[in-house]
Amino acid sequence: MPFSPVESSSFSWGGIAPRSDFLNSGLAASGGIRVVFEQIAVAPEGGTIFPRNGVFVWYAAFPMRHYKTLTFIAALAVSVFARNLDSIADRLAAQNALFDEQYESDLRNSPERATSFGDYRYNDKLSEYSLDAIAQRHKTDESFLTRLDAIQTAGFSDQDQLSHDLLVRVLQQRIADFDLKEFEMPINQQGGIHTGLADLPLSVPFDSVKHYEDYVARLHQIPRVLTQTIEVLRAGMKDKLMPVRFLAEKIPAQCQGIIAADPFLLPTKKFPAGFSEEDKQRLSRQITEAVNSDVIPAYKSFAAFIQTEYAPQGRTTLAITSLADGEKRYANDIYGRTTTRMTADEIHQLGLREMDRIETEMTAIAKKEGFDDLASFRASIKTNPKYIPKSSDQILDDFRRYIAQMEPKLPELFTLLPKSPVTVEAIPDFQSAAATHYVTGTPDGKRPGRVVVATSNFAERSLVNDEAIAYHEGIPGHHMQLSVQQQLTGLPKFRLHGLGFNAYIEGWALYAEQLGKEVGFYQDPVSDYGRLSSELFRAVRLVVDTGIHSKGWTRDQVVEFFRKSGAVDEPSIQTETDRYISWPAQALSYKLGQLKFRELRERARKELGPKFDLRAFHDEMLNGGTLPLDLLDARTNKWIAEQKSK
Repeated sequence: MPFSPVESSSFSWGGIAPRSDFLNSGLAASGGIRVVFEQIAVAPEGGTIFPRNGVFVWYAAFPMRHYKTLTFIAALAVSVFARNLDSIADRLAAQNALFDEQYESDLRNSPERATSFGDYRYNDKLSEYSLDAIAQRHKTDESFLTRLDAIQTAGFSDQDQLSHDLLVRVLQQRIADFDLKEFEMPINQQGGIHTGLADLPLSVPFDSVKHYEDYVARLHQIPRVLTQTIEVLRAGMKDKLMPVRFLAEKIPAQCQGIIAADPFLLPTKKFPAGFSEEDKQRLSRQITEAVNSDVIPAYKSFAAFIQTEYAPQGRTTLAITSLADGEKRYANDIYGRTTTRMTADEIHQLGLREMDRIETEMTAIAKKEGFDDLASFRASIKTNPKYIPKSSDQILDDFRRYIAQMEPKLPELFTLLPKSPVTVEAIPDFQSAAATHYVTGTPDGKRPGRVVVATSNFAERSLVNDEAIAYHEGIPGHHMQLSVQQQLTGLPKFRLHGLGFNAYIEGWALYAEQLGKEVGFYQDPVSDYGRLSSELFRAVRLVVDTGIHSKGWTRDQVVEFFRKSGAVDEPSIQTETDRYISWPAQALSYKLGQLKFRELRERARKELGPKFDLRAFHDEMLNGGTLPLDLLDARTNKWIAEQKSK
């Protein structure tokens, strides 16, 4: 009898292949049946297996009156399913084990990161920063990526597939950064090892003697860490991978500021009530001796190296594209920080369009307030004493007030709510070049999230943007998103943290600024103008970052463009311009991410109609953790489809 393959509809169990295809009418008509299955190449007697489209198809040679054949096929199909389910379970177990192994490896290699996550097992250690250690971590990343790529994900759930894809992306980006030797430029005026170490006293709860003893052990390791960093910086000097000279020249003064402030002694200022006097005296002595004998001399040596050897060799051109593999380097920065494949010119043009749109909205506010144009409205605000800070404390109080008023409104926007507290503090004087930022707290709440605010030169600053920035850095922005992420359950541990996908993190925070308006805030028209100024500020960034690194803009061009935009005050213009020079593409992530969140919200609203629930949408944006924008887009499409079917 000739072979009689049956073209039929197929059924599958949970989307799992292999599958058995049955179509009774087809069987009756053709006298044949086929079973499609993977990883098995044994043909039942009387049939033949042919490979087709990557699977094996058995063509039965018996007419359907032979019901024993049908019984055999049914049993075979069940067997195939069972074997494949075992395979899926085994592969999934292997993937989850690899996730845990990779996560633990990262914590061992970065004890400071473990501390920031609230994992205190390595609190007596600091990372290894030598070239050998960096090379070894790279080999570890390559090994994990190879092993992860070897795991076949056919049949995995969407969530397990997403976890797989996420870790692949993280490891691929690390490897791309290593190949470009990004590690050879680890410090700038924005920060680096010198400012990171100075934050150690604020990174641990210090609620036990053990925490204090671990801290002492870390202090003794600071000379090693700074010496290893010098080794890496020398490699950068050799390879001519250098920061801009005038910015590198700011680093020694930062080191001197740290020495003068001596934040390393902070833990001795206040001990927990339960400590014995003996422990207090012993720990105070040990900390003081470590600081004086190890830390301060190491900082002085590091500052001297930067001043006399490193900074003088800094590059004189602003653009990162002036370095080796410059175009590739900037493209890698754009992709790594925005998770998009947009070109620099596309981003530049988008920034100009967004500026026009936002300024139109600003002009509407100005005219509503009785001004002829936006320029006269801005001039009025700039000289209005109501919006000029009278002290650094006034700026901090502003932030605290706005965060406090937003907190009871969160249930109107979310069902997922942060459990950990948030505090507000000033940026230390030795780090005054830094912008206002957020530092993640620990999941247990023992170390709260921290909104760290720029208050230097307060009289030259403005209060206009404070409300928007408070929502951005605090709630419902960074503190909301990152705290909720730490609380998520059912995900691999590595997905409970930021992962470096800046476009999601910063995009969410910029999107969150507008949520204040949706719950009734920005009552002062000038404050609402400040919200738009904050958004305009991020649109300007698209223009000036690409201007510097792709179009050859000078620093003066950037400053002048900023001033004409009216987006921020003069101190911010100066520090932000230097930030974009030293941190290519990072500032692009805010606007590109915000636009994606807005796009997804509008898509969901249109497609779901009356089924659209804003709180459910926001929960969906947060409950998968930090994601690249393309994966966030795909995940949202699936969610929309699920909501439609309800």
